[in-house]
Amino acid sequence: MMHHTGVRQAGEDDVSELVRLRALLFETLGGDFFHPPSAGDDWRNALAAVLKEKLTADDARILVVDGGNGLAACGIGTIEQWFPGPHSRNGRVGHVIGVVTDPDHRRRGHSRAIMRGLLDWFRESGAVRVDLYASREGEPLYRELGFFDHPDPSLCWRP
Repeated sequence: MMHHTGVRQAGEDDVSELVRLRALLFETLGGDFFHPPSAGDDWRNALAAVLKEKLTADDARILVVDGGNGLAACGIGTIEQWFPGPHSRNGRVGHVIGVVTDPDHRRRGHSRAIMRGLLDWFRESGAVRVDLYASREGEPLYRELGFFDHPDPSLCWRP
């Protein structure tokens, strides 16, 4: 993998900081969808358990930038095996999940460096497409890196 300045793969010692940054992301996104008032804190323990499991998984890559005392930024990539088709020769679809930078470390290129590292990993892993949901703040960077509007509307359902 190409080395991007200051970007490294997350390790077990980073889990509590990863949980902190993800919580920050949900607070930033706000609204009842991302931050329902009933959420409580149980999700943090569930997140920590999944992060520990995914640190070494082949279908995930968790990248971080150190910030002195704690992490400055993080980003997660995953690859799912979907069904191949003419638009997706091997059915391997990547997802970028929650690139977030601590407010004290913003505007220094950390998100860009993490994204470049994730895009290298997606290429090396044979992903035929990478999807993401962009925040208003993140959208210009993603478009600059070559992301475009998906042809399908984004819909969701909750059981």
